[in-house]
Amino acid sequence: MSRSKLLLAMTAFFLSLFLSFGQVWAEGANDPTGIWLTQAGGAKIRVNHCGAGLCGTIVWLKVPIDPATGKPQIDDKNANPALAKRPVIGINIFKAMKSVTNNKWSGVIYNADDGKTYSSDVIVAGPRKLEVRGCVMGILCGGETWTKVGEVTLADATGGL
Repeated sequence: MSRSKLLLAMTAFFLSLFLSFGQVWAEGANDPTGIWLTQAGGAKIRVNHCGAGLCGTIVWLKVPIDPATGKPQIDDKNANPALAKRPVIGINIFKAMKSVTNNKWSGVIYNADDGKTYSSDVIVAGPRKLEVRGCVMGILCGGETWTKVGEVTLADATGGL
C-alpha cells in the first residue's frame, strides 16, 4: 500500500471513530436517566425509561424521618386517604411522561409537598442538568433545575441509620 493510500485510510478510520464518539456523546447528552437532586436539595429522583415514557421515583429524602412521628415521611398531603399513608420514598412522581422531542418529555408530575399533580415538561438542558416545569391550568407555571448526581447508597436512603 502506498504512503498516500495508507494516510487516507488512517484519516478515514480516525474520522469515523471521532464521529462515532460524537454520536455516543450526543445521545448521552439527551438521556434523562439517572439520579437527580432537586433544586432545593430535599430529594433525589431516579429517572428511568418505563414503557414509551419516563418514570421518576423518589429514592432519597434529605429528611427521611418525620420529626413529629419519628417514622418515615408519608404522603400525608395527598387528598386520597389510601395514598396518604404511603411512604414518600418510592413514589413515582411522573405520570404519562411521553417523549415530545429527543430532549423533552411532557406529561404529569406529582408534588408530594402539596399532594397535587400538575401538567409538566421535563427537558434535558445539559449532561448534568434537567429542567422540570409544572403548570396549573396551563397558565400558572413554575419550574426548577435538577442536577445529576451519583447513585443513592443504603446509608443515603436510611439517613445513615
